Amino acid sequence: MNYALPIFAVLLSFAFVYIAKPKNRSHFKLLLAFSGAFLLALTLFELFPSVYENGDPKKVGLFVMLGILFQIFLEFFSKGAEHGHVHLDSEKELFPWLLFGSLCLHSFLEGFPIHHHDTIIYGILIHKVPIAIILSIFLLNSKIPLKKAFFFITIFSLMTPLGSYIADHADWADTYFAPINALVIGVFLHISTVILFESSEGHTFNLRKIVAIIFGIAIAYFL
Repeated sequence: MNYALPIFAVLLSFAFVYIAKPKNRSHFKLLLAFSGAFLLALTLFELFPSVYENGDPKKVGLFVMLGILFQIFLEFFSKGAEHGHVHLDSEKELFPWLLFGSLCLHSFLEGFPIHHHDTIIYGILIHKVPIAIILSIFLLNSKIPLKKAFFFITIFSLMTPLGSYIADHADWADTYFAPINALVIGVFLHISTVILFESSEGHTFNLRKIVAIIFGIAIAYFL
């Protein structure tokens, strides 16, 4: 199921957008705020303790920082799609290859911690759904042919299970467990905190978003 769930989450999100044709992305801000809080809390509750137990603390900290820097680098190409923004010209018919590559690499890395932490799959799923919806809105409203849009979404949906498969079967993944997971923690920290900061309007939080954030943290705590 850990392999199948990310695929279903992304493809069903694409199908929802194709059928329902939602136009307003603001409806997904609450879901984004919830997903950011949920992913951040799971990262702190589940991933942080295990990497510090299995690795040198200073090295772990270094790889966490490298993960943050790596995600910042990826966002030069993805234009912030990992946290709900797609700043590309929807009038262009050219396929966004840089967006495709950076999102696939990000999604691939997300799959590694699932091998040792079953609960992190829920954080990844909650993170993927609003991102897949917003991305699908962009692709389906652009002049990119439907076949290419579906190709992108399908490959994107397979990348997290591919990361999980390699973590399950590759010897080097176990050997470098702590640095790889610390790198992913850095990616998650950057993504989740950016989502939380951007969930505010004019640097103020409204009550619904505060409730969504608290709800996300509470659910992660009791998992």
